[in-house]
Amino acid sequence: MFFDNQKFFDYVKACRAAGINVPIIPGLKPLTKAYQLNSIPRMFYINMPNDLVNAIVKCGDDRKKIKQVGIEWCTAQSKELKEAGVPCLHYYTMGDADTIRKVIEGI
Repeated sequence: MFFDNQKFFDYVKACRAAGINVPIIPGLKPLTKAYQLNSIPRMFYINMPNDLVNAIVKCGDDRKKIKQVGIEWCTAQSKELKEAGVPCLHYYTMGDADTIRKVIEGI
């Protein structure tokens, strides 16, 4: 799981340099709640891009806006990854298929 595609591209490059040639499938999770800005990095040891954090913070307590920002961010990530030729995308649904459906529709 990552929110900065460059981290994925760097990881793939390092794997290829180490002789790892199997497909590497990116895992994406759209943010849907403000508390995830803290819980996801703490649980999964990943960094959140400042642009994403700022966009979520600007939403305040508006849950619909937060979810929309998460969908838009994940959609943009997905488009960039597909344009870069990734073999496929894996989405962490966390039981929220509607959000993933909206991401897919945006691709």
